Amino acid sequence: MAGISQDWEPVVIRKKAPTAAARKDEKAVNAARRVGAEIETVKKFNAGSNKAASSGTSLNTKKLDEDTENLAHEKVPTELKKAIMKARMDKKLTQSQLAQIINEKPQVIQEYESGKAIPNQQIIAKLERALGAKLRGKK
Repeated sequence: MAGISQDWEPVVIRKKAPTAAARKDEKAVNAARRVGAEIETVKKFNAGSNKAASSGTSLNTKKLDEDTENLAHEKVPTELKKAIMKARMDKKLTQSQLAQIINEKPQVIQEYESGKAIPNQQIIAKLERALGAKLRGKK
């Protein structure tokens, strides 16, 4: 048994270092004070508050408040909606049938005929082709 020897190396098991949240925990801070460890406290600007959002008006909000211009989306003109209805009636099509022909939803045709839609030149062009009528101004 002369050639048998053991290599024993000490194994040290340590706990994981505390996470940032655990280091800021009140218990951890108090424990560090008791031991006499160095503790750094920093007061952060606007920390824990939403003062930036609620305090005073910024330049942009002031501009918006002072703005008196009434902004609205452009709507389908009366002449266009009447022209669409007339051309559709002449072809004896329902709104659903016309929508199917131009590959749009029936709601789109309904909005155009009621004047609620925001005019889209591509859709108007599809309507002109499908109805065989000129809906827009003179070209």
